[in-house]
Amino acid sequence: MTLAEVAAATGGALHDGDPGAVVVGPAAADSRAVRAGGLFVAVDGARVDGHDFGAAAVAAGAVAVLASRPLGVPCVVVDDPVDALGRLARSVHDRLVAGGMVSIGLTGSSGKTSTKDLLAHVLEGAGPTVAPQGSLNTEVGVPVTVLEADERTRHLVVEMGARGPGHIAYLCGVAPPRIGVVLNVGAAHAELFGGPDATALAKRELVEALPADGLAVLNADDERVLAMAAHTTARVVTVGRAASADLRAEEVELDDLGRPAFRLRTPEGAADVRLRLHGGHHVGNALAVAAVARELGLAVAQVADALSAATPRSRWRMEVTRRPDGVTVVNDAYNANPDSVRAALEAVTAMSHDGRTWAVLGEMLELGAASTAEHEEVGRLARRSQVDRLVVVGDGARAVHVGALAEGAVDGEESVVVADASAALELLLPALRPGDVVLVKASRGVGLERVADGLLAAGRGVAS
Repeated sequence: MTLAEVAAATGGALHDGDPGAVVVGPAAADSRAVRAGGLFVAVDGARVDGHDFGAAAVAAGAVAVLASRPLGVPCVVVDDPVDALGRLARSVHDRLVAGGMVSIGLTGSSGKTSTKDLLAHVLEGAGPTVAPQGSLNTEVGVPVTVLEADERTRHLVVEMGARGPGHIAYLCGVAPPRIGVVLNVGAAHAELFGGPDATALAKRELVEALPADGLAVLNADDERVLAMAAHTTARVVTVGRAASADLRAEEVELDDLGRPAFRLRTPEGAADVRLRLHGGHHVGNALAVAAVARELGLAVAQVADALSAATPRSRWRMEVTRRPDGVTVVNDAYNANPDSVRAALEAVTAMSHDGRTWAVLGEMLELGAASTAEHEEVGRLARRSQVDRLVVVGDGARAVHVGALAEGAVDGEESVVVADASAALELLLPALRPGDVVLVKASRGVGLERVADGLLAAGRGVAS
């Protein structure tokens, strides 16, 4: 697009630039991520103002800056750069859909990023596919993802997060999906939503936005998700382990590293899937991917083969590394909520055979009034799951320790509270033995990836 076209699409005015200059690269809201020929979006954030980096972005190769004021370099000046970015993405999205691109929106309380990665892997075998790196699922991340696509793109996979009512509806206005996937409704962000029923209403915005000729893929094992079928004009395909699901998993088993295998049953036939991802929760994710791939014309055998070949793409999500000394470190420290912690505990206990199971757990943020009860229940579950050693990191997670003690854990031995990541490492390093499995999990803001990194550095780990 020329800068004149960018200005028209965003309702902005060009300053200090050539209207005929052409933007040939993607957009970026981080000046360090600018690519030659791209567009820099100056977001005024909580910690830094992107306008301070506009000149550096142009020097790094950006054709212009989408900004709220002139900066002395080529700028398209708008009232709000984030809103304007959304309008620009919608303009590009509509043009690409008219050319045959299929847009897929995906949401859920947990598992969004892993499912997005899995879906991208499967669809890449059927044509050029664009999906975000990591968790670009906000009002900035979604349009940035859209602007990675071009005329060659056949499939656009958009991860949609929400921090309150109306957020997903807004994102659907930026990138209207033809296929929508809702994975689950859980307790994540309860502080922001007020409870799972309110969360379900927010997630439902995705299926409400689907066109009549679209497809809603819904989790038959989650009653709140299944109820969304009544709120869309699109066709509905259900997935899950329930016998009533249109696509279902049968004969599910976990291997000694917690990797699931199952029989994928579809109306067209069945095929065996053996995932390389760790944790039984990925079965539901894989079924959702299979439903989308089936809609786009992939045969069941082709889908099963692609699912079985997929490997993790995003960091710190059930990242399993076996050290040379036989200690297995499971770094799942990117984020945490009650549902994802339960899934991780199930996975690591399946991995433990010859050694002990350790769970290093930090605070799950944004749970509001339910925080204490949810943390206590995680501690109880860890004990019931036969976790041998529980290391609770920080006062914010202390209720996990309380729950474990209530379930019979020995204070100071089977469950212990430490102040921070450094203290956790100090406890773990001399205590681990060959055959032990260590789960590290907390909300992103806690920073427990430092524990996993320290364990791997000490053991000079190599990926399993």
